[in-house]
Amino acid sequence: MVISVALIWAVVVGLCCCLWLVLGIRRRQPGEPPVENGWIPYMGCALQFGANPLEFLRSRQKKFGHIFTCKIAGCFVHFLCDPFSYHSVIRQGRHLDWKKFHFAASAKAFGHESMDPSHGHTTENLHQTFLKTLQGDALPSLIENMMENLQSVMLQSNMLKSSSSEWEVDGIFAFCYKIMFESGYLTLFGKELDGDKTVARQQAEKALVLNALENFKEFDKIFPALVAGLPIHVFKSGHSARENLAKTMLHEKLSKRTKISDLISLRMQLNDSLSTFNELSKARTHVAILWASQANTLPATFWTLFYLIRCPAAMKAATEEVKNVFESSNQKVDPKDPKLVLTREQLDNMPVLDSIIKEAMRLSSASLNVRVAKGDFLLHLDNMESYRIRKDDVIALYPQMLHFDPEIYEDPLTYKYDRFLDEKGQEKTCFYRGGRRLRYYYMPFGSGVTKCPGRFFAVHEIKQFLSLVLSYFEMELLNSEVKVPPLDQSRAGLGILQPTYDVDFKYRLKTQ
Repeated sequence: MVISVALIWAVVVGLCCCLWLVLGIRRRQPGEPPVENGWIPYMGCALQFGANPLEFLRSRQKKFGHIFTCKIAGCFVHFLCDPFSYHSVIRQGRHLDWKKFHFAASAKAFGHESMDPSHGHTTENLHQTFLKTLQGDALPSLIENMMENLQSVMLQSNMLKSSSSEWEVDGIFAFCYKIMFESGYLTLFGKELDGDKTVARQQAEKALVLNALENFKEFDKIFPALVAGLPIHVFKSGHSARENLAKTMLHEKLSKRTKISDLISLRMQLNDSLSTFNELSKARTHVAILWASQANTLPATFWTLFYLIRCPAAMKAATEEVKNVFESSNQKVDPKDPKLVLTREQLDNMPVLDSIIKEAMRLSSASLNVRVAKGDFLLHLDNMESYRIRKDDVIALYPQMLHFDPEIYEDPLTYKYDRFLDEKGQEKTCFYRGGRRLRYYYMPFGSGVTKCPGRFFAVHEIKQFLSLVLSYFEMELLNSEVKVPPLDQSRAGLGILQPTYDVDFKYRLKTQ
């Protein structure tokens, strides 16, 4: 039997097309960015990206230019590496959906029903809820309660030895974790036994928070895997920890707590009035808020305190600024009567601490800013080039490329506490690349409408923490020559990276 060459080619082409469809391989069409499909079906470049995102993106930028497409876990992601074109993405609100990814990731990780109003489970505008309760007029009460809780937790007996002259030894991460978690938890979710001063009741309250802390740690360990798409049932202890947290946040239990923040109070009200969530799903939305309030603040506090203790010049400048702020408002530091107060205005006028925090976060931030294309459209970049983007594709910005760019930050891997201070000692806002001023140069909190709505409170609470530890304690590293711990890359894309190991230090109350 004679088979024509044309028929053979038709069969070959058909089989190839089927294979491309099955494997999800993409052919670059005219006007589209260069594409790398990777060699692993479905996963594509996911393993290479996950091993070291910064080096992966740098190598592809060198190969393809300032925009390229990579297949990652079934998605086609367009990475934009030119900081001057970031605004081209941020202003494309009518073509790009920033909510789709975030809502899907939250429902997947925390187990609640979709909070996207278009899915019909709720009509709450969650972003507006956050803006209303975490910014503007809502900040003063958050600041006041956080300051009170920080001092109570920081100076309680289990944090200090009986003699104030004795050194207490701890890991910096463990120290920050214990103080910031408990203080933040009480500030947002209130107190169950507030007003009851008996030792037994106070110990009971402490036990409740410590239990929440342990469950949070266990759940947080598996969070990157959940976002990557693994089902939570694979992780027995992590699943149990999440559900334990949810049980403590049922509305029936939260309604009995006092001094609950406006955020949680309003969310309870809106959950009950605007959603069809069952009680457990409502509680899981509060677990999501707990995670969002702690997961990045805790490591950010660690890195800030670690670099501060490690740098004598930073320690001296910060101590002086804090001392001047308290003295100017006639406040006396007394650990036996801890009533120090910092107003929003005072916190906003602490440029040294602000620079110290920014520099620590610049060195440890690895957030991934993502948006999903609502439909096919043409993306115009700063250099006058245009690229065709397909519906459901993801556009991603990886700010660590910006933060570690030697053209923007001289000697970018070196900690310089005053990097964000100008010649007058005030906030520096002018940074350049190739002689051009950058609109975006520091992006640990995201960009545009996706910017973290709790960023002001997060920075304020770290400033409060630093102001108090600098006022109440002497602090020293056990090993003055200790190296900077490597960043835990397993959490790349989620925000501030944790250290791969803790660093020991010692602290004791200052003699008054």
